[in-house]
Parts: sequence; structure tokens; C-alpha cells
Amino acid sequence: MSARRCTGRCRRLRTSARPSCARKLVFHRSDEVGVVLFGTKETHNDLARELGGYKHVLVKHDIKVVDEETKDALENLPRGTAPGDFLDAIVVGLDMLIKRFGDTKAKQRLCLITDAQHLLRDPPQGTKEDQVDTIADQMKKHDIKMDCIVFRESGVQHNSVMDENDRLLYHFRDRSVAKVVQVDTPTALLGALKTRNVLPVTIFRGDLEVSSTFKIKVWAYKKTSEEKFPTLKKYSDKAPPSDQFASHEVKVDYEYKSILEPDTVIPPDQRIKGYLYGPQVVPISSAEWEAVKFKPEKGVKLLGFADRSSIPRSYFMKDVNSFVPEPGNTKAMVAVSALARAMQEMNKVAILRCVWRQNQANVAFGVLTPNISSVNNVPDSFYFNILPFAEDIRDFPFRSFSSLPPSSQPTEEQQEAADNLVKMLDLAPPGREEILRPDFTPNPMLERFYSYLDLKSKQPDANPPPLDSCLRRITEPDPDVINYRVPLIQNLGKSFELKENPKRKKARTQERLAYTDPDDQAKSSENNAEKATAADGQAKKPEDPYAEKARAIEVMFPSTEKVGKIGDVNPVKDFEAMLAERSSSIWVQKAIEEMKKYTTNLVENSLQGDYYEKALKCFVALRKACIIEQEPEEYNQFVTKLYERLKKVDDVVKFFQLLSSKNVLLICKEEAPDSDVTEEMARSFFLKTEISSE
Repeated sequence: MSARRCTGRCRRLRTSARPSCARKLVFHRSDEVGVVLFGTKETHNDLARELGGYKHVLVKHDIKVVDEETKDALENLPRGTAPGDFLDAIVVGLDMLIKRFGDTKAKQRLCLITDAQHLLRDPPQGTKEDQVDTIADQMKKHDIKMDCIVFRESGVQHNSVMDENDRLLYHFRDRSVAKVVQVDTPTALLGALKTRNVLPVTIFRGDLEVSSTFKIKVWAYKKTSEEKFPTLKKYSDKAPPSDQFASHEVKVDYEYKSILEPDTVIPPDQRIKGYLYGPQVVPISSAEWEAVKFKPEKGVKLLGFADRSSIPRSYFMKDVNSFVPEPGNTKAMVAVSALARAMQEMNKVAILRCVWRQNQANVAFGVLTPNISSVNNVPDSFYFNILPFAEDIRDFPFRSFSSLPPSSQPTEEQQEAADNLVKMLDLAPPGREEILRPDFTPNPMLERFYSYLDLKSKQPDANPPPLDSCLRRITEPDPDVINYRVPLIQNLGKSFELKENPKRKKARTQERLAYTDPDDQAKSSENNAEKATAADGQAKKPEDPYAEKARAIEVMFPSTEKVGKIGDVNPVKDFEAMLAERSSSIWVQKAIEEMKKYTTNLVENSLQGDYYEKALKCFVALRKACIIEQEPEEYNQFVTKLYERLKKVDDVVKFFQLLSSKNVLLICKEEAPDSDVTEEMARSFFLKTEISSE
């Protein structure tokens, strides 16, 4: 790790490297890590003591199992004062690995982080390229790989020294011992540090069957796969704190019991799955289910070819797989290359039917796209994307902007302002690398989770820290760009003038007309005509041009203030409208109170049961609302108090008997957990009314 000019850069390196160690404590707790700095004033390494030379290379942390000390070594990085020679640092790190592991078959890796801006010393013998070849031979001999990250911020001018250093680093890559990436932002540096290297595992090895006589040996790997959050384990704090050997493990056991016999445990051999089919449940045993399952033969078959334009990218589903020719099979490499290049020239894709494993329950149907390699020692390959079936497609057609009237389409000024916004936020501006490339953009949620996990391990009561600046550049637009382009953003706001759109209610004109007599409508029309005639006789005042439109809107969409009352025409509908309004936190309570008043009025003023049917509907609506809104006590207390007050009135007792016959009972615990009424109490309450009436 280069320590030269480590004022702000060390802070970025520390921010990027510490999560790597934190992840290793989660995924690879047995990994061993060492830290070597170069470009430092101090020299401290074995080769300098044994052979001399290798100056300004400091072994900050010897190779050992990753722990808190490893993270602390990355926390306090000294500032470099001398030019850094990354070849010396590579040799020192290589020597440490060979001395530590020898010929042990362990997965060994060097990670070089440098700006590669300083002149390297000339070797005692040969050229620098010869020195790179010697190092690469030793790396191959001991099966050691290297990840090289060149971090140069935007604006750095290239010179001959940097070009030579880049050529030497890429020579490592050409010798198949290193991977070289260049980044120019702290966010990309954080993403380039692969904290978890997933071992490539094939999902399929076999024939790509073009026809019965033409088969190509291929292997299939996952190219992309969503990284999940780590599985959180259940933790028990029941063990005493003094018990150092407590596992704090939580074991979960499930028991299945019959509804009819709650104390009887049903063993597994007496349980069977059931599937809903209409109103009934159809039981299907595991043996029957196995017989019904589709069990295709393992294999990948090419069904045909299609134009690339006929498969929209919106159809691509799930993960992406990579089809490569069987390693070491020259004939397979030639066949894959010939097929891929022919498809590329003709702009075609292949449609495949894939069964990855024998007796696999499902069949993958997808598209094969050619991937022509640009590197000499890497063969051509294919990308495979799963396509949807008819049941998987969600087709929601939307109207085109071109079908809208001109008044609803943007003007030239508005279109230009929108175009400038797109250009301003271009992630691939001319003259520099693309920003937020997927290869170097870490998942901000995962990074924040692991950082907080690291903090909580040291401070159990710590609160989540603010989002790191590197991660903020992933979740928010670049503040430097926004601040630099303030006039352009202001111009965008001026181009699209926003006007307040008043909240409207649904038109209830039809409802009013439906419950108005023709005579009433005629009288209303006559009154309106008289008012209009009187208005014409008066001197007209200047009127707002939008006044007429506002009056029409008021007629069609009455003010929300008129909704807070339950009318006689359709009280249940009015009640439901009040519940749906929710313009404030007390609106639900207001709706319930209004319904209680209206229902009480119906019951008290009913003449020989004239309003009982309407009151019954109101009771049903009120009961349902109290269950949904988790207000069972409101309903139960209302019914109880109403009964206690009117239980001596014969007609009212008959109404409660009607409620009992319609099974409109008190709300019990089975319906709402907050209720204090059991099912038996709910049924016995109306039983009292029947006894009292007798």
C-alpha cells in the first residue's frame, strides 16, 4: 500500500481498507492478513536486514489471523515522505508469504494499492521487465495471485514515468498472475477492494446440443448474483453472564396440533398438505406430488435463433449466467468461437431450453447472447439470460406523449431544460471514466451494515453513524456537480411552473339527482333562472376569468368540509367515505362517533320497527369498521350502554333479537385481540335480551 503524500489519501485508503478486514471477521475468520507500506520514511522489513536495499518499505503488520489489531494497523497509517517503489513492496510481500506458508496449498493473494506515479529504481541486473518476469515466475511457482488497484484522482496529468509504471503492471497481467484495475474516486476504490471473493462454481457441465449430431462441450457459471444480507442468528440471553461456555443458541421446535383436540400432537406420518381449490381444500400426499412433478432430463438444447432486436432487455429475468467452452478442449473453443462470431455478424441470439440438474423441477427458457473476447488468451463465450413465460409477463400499456394534445406536451424551452439536466448528470462525461461502474460500486446498504456491525462489536450501545461520504455519492447526486450547476437547475424550475392543485372530492351530482324528485328539480331550475334574471338586471362587476370554472368545480366536487356528516340517503356509504378520508389523526374516531349517534337516533325513533333494517346495516358497518380499526371496545361499550338504557322498551328488545338472529354479536377476542369479551360472553349477552323479553 502506497503511503506517499498520505494527507487526504490515507484517510480514503483507511476508509476503504477497514471494511475489508471487518468483512473477513464475518466471512473468513481464519484468514491471515499482513500489511506492508511503501514510500515511508522508515525502513523495516526482513529483506532490508538480510540483503540490504528495499528502502522505504515498512512491514506495518506481520501475517497472522485477522483480528482487531489488523484493523488498528489500518487505522493509523503514517504519512509517506519518500517516493514509493511498488516492485520492492511486491517482493517484500512475496517473501513474507513464502516464508509464512512455504509449499502449503493455501489460497495466497497480494493486494497492491498504489498511484504508480514515482520513478522505480533500476535493478542491479537486467531491466525492469526482466525483474517483473522473475517475480511472476516466483508467483506462479507458489500459486500466488495479485490484485493491483491503481488509484489516481481525476485531473492528474500523465507523464512518461506513469506510462512506464502502467506498462510494468499490465505485464504482470499478461503473465496471468495479476488483475489490474484503475479507479479515480474513493467510491470506486471502496468497490475495487473485493472484500469477499466468491469461488466460481459451475451450475452446468455438459453438451450444448445444437442438433442430434452437433454438440459442444460447455461449462456454465453464474455471471451475476444478488448478494444477500448475512443470515442473522437467534441469540439467547438466558444464560448467566458468568458462564463463559454458554453457547447462547436458540433451538426452535414446531408441534402440530388438531383444532378439535388441542392437546394432541399430530406426528409427521399423519400430516398431509392441502391446496385450496375454490371453497374446498384438496389434500395431496408427498407421493402423489412426486408423481405429478415434471422430471426432465438434464441438458441444454438450442431451439432456434432470433433477431437481437426481437428480445427486449425488459424481458431479462433473475441472474446472468456465462457459457464458456470446456477448459482445455480446443475443439469446443473453436466451435463456440465460430458460433458466437456468426451470431455477432448476423445480429442474432439463440433461444435455449436448459435443465441444469437431473430431475430438476423447473425448466429454464432463455436467450444466449454472444460475448466476443478482446483479450488474446481469453476465449469467446456466451451470456445467458432467463426469459419469462406468458404467466410471468406484466404488460401495462401506457399512452404515448405524441397522442396528447399540444397543450399537454413540453415546449421547446422545457425540452431544452430537460436535455440540459440529463447532460449535467451524465455518469460518463467525455474525457473521463464512467462514474458508478457496477464493477466498482459497492452496495451501500451492505457496506453500512458491516460498518455498523464493526462499531457495535466495540460499543454495544452505539447509535448508527451518519452515512459515509463515499457511500453518499452512491445514494445521492454528486454535490460538487449540483453546486456547480445551480443556474441550470434554477432554469429548469422556471421552465416548469408549478401551480397548486386543490384537493377535490368525487362528484356526487348523480347521487343527488337519483334521490331528487322531478318536481324538486323543476323548482330548483326555476329558482336558478330567477336568480340569473335578477343578476342580469344589476350592474356587472369585473369578474375573475377563473371564477366560472371554480364554481363548476365546486358543484362537481363539493368541499371536504361537507363530508363530515352521515346523511339519510346512504348512511353506510357516507360512513365509509368518512373512514377513507383520514385527513387527520382523529378522523376515524369522528366517523365512529357520528355513526353511533346516527344509529342511536334510528333505534330510538323507529316507529314499530320501520327503521330496523337500516339500523341493522349501520350496526354491521360499524362493527366491521371497529374490527378493522382495532377499536373493539368502542363497539362493545356502545352496544352495552344502548341496551342498558333501552332494555325496558319492548320494540328495542325486538331489535336486539334481530341482531342476535343475524349473528351481529359483540366483538370477541377471536376477532380482535384487544377485546375483553370472549365468544361465550358475546353470545350470552343477546341471550339475556331474549330472557328479559319473555
